[in-house]
Amino acid sequence: METALDSFLVSVPQAAALWVLMLLGVFLLAGLFARRTRPVPEPVAEADADARRYASEVSVAAGRAAAMAERRRSAWAEAQQELDAAWLAFDAADKVALQAAKACAYPLMSRRRKPGENAERQRYLHHAASAAARNREISIAQLNDIFAHRGWNPRLHPVVQESALRQAMRDHRWAQYQKALHHERAAWQEAESAAEALRSLRRETAAAVTRAGAGQPAADEQWWADAWTTAELPAAA
Repeated sequence: METALDSFLVSVPQAAALWVLMLLGVFLLAGLFARRTRPVPEPVAEADADARRYASEVSVAAGRAAAMAERRRSAWAEAQQELDAAWLAFDAADKVALQAAKACAYPLMSRRRKPGENAERQRYLHHAASAAARNREISIAQLNDIFAHRGWNPRLHPVVQESALRQAMRDHRWAQYQKALHHERAAWQEAESAAEALRSLRRETAAAVTRAGAGQPAADEQWWADAWTTAELPAAA
């Protein structure tokens, strides 16, 4: 009886130790299985975040480029209007100059001039040139040439002086037209460059959004469309 009891008492601690070892083994196996099945963060998630961030930055840049392209387009439209106005002014000055030249086709009577007539003709020329300069029909450089008599004869008949003055007005209008034409061409080039930059950024935005898988931004429903081109507007005269 004592032997059986002693054997039972001895086996109980051993059995408890075995159960503890078994439980520890189960816990270890469960931990290893949980670690294997737990989703490990991969570099893909970080790459997706970078792609979305890049898509957002490119979208903002495309918005700024759109605003710049719109400003350049407006500047080109204003340059076209200035060019049209310069052409109309030149055309009007050319017609007046032709009419004045026709009046000089008739020969003038040769006679002895009255005392002080040359001074009157000079005053007439200076007065007419000053009025034309105030109306911006001739340039200051042309006015200086007239007062300095560089290429101008103040003793000519007023009809001849009027014709020469009209020719100077036409030359001034032509110079203004050439300047407006140069400005319009430069504005067109800037507008084209801005439009091309906008198209490039919008293509890059579309590609970045596709790579990021973020879908189309809702801020601009036509963000994917190519930018306008200056060829849409009528060409200048």
